[in-house]
Amino acid sequence: MFGRRKKNDSADDGGAAEQVDGVRADEAAEAGEPRRVNLPPAPRPDGPWDVTEVPGNPADGRVDLGGILVPGVEGMELRVEVAGDAIVAATVVLRDSAVQLQAFAAPKKEGIWGEVREEIASGITQQGGLIDEVDGPLGWELRAQVPVPLPDGQTGAQLVRFVGVDGPRWFLRGVISGQGAVRPESAGVLEQIFRDTVVVRGDGPMAPRDPIVLKLPNDAQMVPDGVQTAEEQESSRFSGGMGQLERGPEITEVR
Repeated sequence: MFGRRKKNDSADDGGAAEQVDGVRADEAAEAGEPRRVNLPPAPRPDGPWDVTEVPGNPADGRVDLGGILVPGVEGMELRVEVAGDAIVAATVVLRDSAVQLQAFAAPKKEGIWGEVREEIASGITQQGGLIDEVDGPLGWELRAQVPVPLPDGQTGAQLVRFVGVDGPRWFLRGVISGQGAVRPESAGVLEQIFRDTVVVRGDGPMAPRDPIVLKLPNDAQMVPDGVQTAEEQESSRFSGGMGQLERGPEITEVR
């Protein structure tokens, strides 16, 4: 069970998700509320963009990862993550915040973000977490308190924001963590990175929800792999059934 909060409702809780009275999706349907799944993609006047929508060279000012082009921001660190042998996600780390970007194939005439939100919310609540659905700066998003084990054996809560946008035959999901989740009002740069990301789906056939595979830039500066943090493990675990991610090689972009 999770609640839904409008954009102009109280948001002075520092981004922490709160348990609110809500109705389950099936109950909402019975109550005559608008359906939440199988809707056509909503307009994207501010992005993210399809590669066909960007004038000039879409790679200008962006890091070319093949399936997505990520905007370059001064001082950012870019990490790529793998599933098996394929690179499927990129995480932009900026000071004390991060946003993970992952693109998937989607049906031609239907968006999947509404369905994915319900799956993520269900997975987190089953683990004992809390979910707040908010109409935020990037549209409908989930603000979650995810249970995480602490070193002393106790259970704590990590704050995470799940955002998503449906495009033409693709879906771009973002997971905002760190201070950008604790204090959403401080996440403007990360939100702009998400908006300015360009998706290159390609013309080949892909099953809905197949990850759009990425590649390393030719001039990537590699640093040694690290141990996956609890934060990254949780954001992977609750990825809406879209596959587990592992920490992969990292790239440092200096802008």
